Amino acid sequence: MNSADGIDHFDGFHGLEVFTLPHDASPEPGELPDPDAVAWRLDCGWDEEWPFSRVWRQFTEVVDIARVRALVIGPWWIGEYSELGPALELIVADAARFPALRALFLADVVSEECEVSWLRINDITPAIEAFPLLEEFGVRGCGDTYRDGDLRLRPVKHDHLRVLRFESGGLPGAVVRAVGASELPALEHLELWLGVTEYGGNATVADLAPLLDGGRFPRLRHLGLQNSEIQDEIAGAVAAAPVVAGLESLALSMGTLSETGAEALLAGQPLTHLKELDLRHHYLPPEWTGRILEALVPHGVLVEMDPSDNIDDDDEWRYVAVSE
Repeated sequence: MNSADGIDHFDGFHGLEVFTLPHDASPEPGELPDPDAVAWRLDCGWDEEWPFSRVWRQFTEVVDIARVRALVIGPWWIGEYSELGPALELIVADAARFPALRALFLADVVSEECEVSWLRINDITPAIEAFPLLEEFGVRGCGDTYRDGDLRLRPVKHDHLRVLRFESGGLPGAVVRAVGASELPALEHLELWLGVTEYGGNATVADLAPLLDGGRFPRLRHLGLQNSEIQDEIAGAVAAAPVVAGLESLALSMGTLSETGAEALLAGQPLTHLKELDLRHHYLPPEWTGRILEALVPHGVLVEMDPSDNIDDDDEWRYVAVSE
C-alpha cells in the first residue's frame, strides 16, 4: 500500500499563509504576525517539554485569539502517537473565545511524522458544532477497524460551512453516510478521499447516493470522490448522477480508474459544462486518455491527467495514491 508520500505540510490555508507558532513562552514584541493575517499552525514537533496542552495555553495567552481567522493543528503528541481527542477537547472548550474563526483543519501531518492510517482522530462532530460561523473544515486521518480512536462523524446542521474535506486512506462508510445526512445549505466544495478497506475505507456507492442525487447540497460546485479502490463503480454512478449538472469541477482522481470507468463517463451525461475534470493518478491506457481529451478539451474543459499515469495492459497491480 502507498503511504501519504504526496502529502505536504500546508503552506497556505483559507487564503492565508500558514505560520507555525514557535515554542516560546515569551515571544519578543513584533516576533509574531498580526492575529488575523495568517493561518495559525500549532504542533508539538519533537519537543517533549511542549505537550499540546502547553502549546495551546501559550497560543491563547500570547495571541489575540479573538481575531484569529484560521487554525491548523499539526502533530499533537509527544513520544508515542496518541489520539486527537484530548487536544480536540481543549479546542472545543475555548470555542467561544474565537468569534472570528472561519477555517479549521485537523491533522496537518505528513508520513515522516505519522502515516495517515495511524492518525487517531476520534469524533470530529463537536469541532464542527462548536464553531457555528465556520466556513471551511478539513481533517486528515482514517477509520481503522482494528483500533479504537477511529474517525467518526454524526450528521450535523451548519448554516455557514462552504468547504468540507476528508483526506483519508480509509474513510469509514459511516462518515460518508453522516455527510449525506447532514444539513449544509451553504456547502460549495466537498472532497472525500475514500481510501481502501484495509484501513477502514468501507464506503459503497450506495453510501454516496444522497451526495449524488443533487438535492442535498444545492449550492455544491465542486465534488471530489477520490483515492478509491472502487473508482470505476463511482465513475459509473457519477455518469448518471443529477448533482453533476450543477458542478463546475469534478475530481475522480487518486484512485484505480480504468477504461471501465472512463467508458461509463463518456457514455453518460455530458460533462462539457465543467470547467475542470481531475483524473490524475489513473489506470487508463493511452487510447482512453486520448478519447477523454478529445471529448472535453474542445469544449473548454481543463482535464487534469498526468501522461505518466498511463499503464500497460499487463499491469494488474492497482493502488490508490494515499492509503497507509
